[in-house]
Amino acid sequence: MSMASSLFKALIGSSNRPLKARNLSSVSAVISNHTAKWMQDVSKKSPMELINEVPPIKVEGRIVACEGDTNPALGHPIEFICLDLKEPAVCKYCGLRYVQDHHH
Repeated sequence: MSMASSLFKALIGSSNRPLKARNLSSVSAVISNHTAKWMQDVSKKSPMELINEVPPIKVEGRIVACEGDTNPALGHPIEFICLDLKEPAVCKYCGLRYVQDHHH
């Protein structure tokens, strides 16, 4: 049985009955096992490693508005980021980095 189908069965089974602590713990165990299995595969890059491969985005102004993606369904709440510091500013939602592009 795949991890997704066992999680689905655990969720469906718990929706037919009133929620009890044992039902929630079985769903939690399935999720924990899935996370542990994912963490063991070192051939794949973590989300943080993938986002750190994106070079800092150069911006002309002092403030940038990060939305994570041009498609609102794939993005995150808008965050206004100040670029006054010398090191890249990081979006707290998606991890994209921004730097001020000086044209002097």
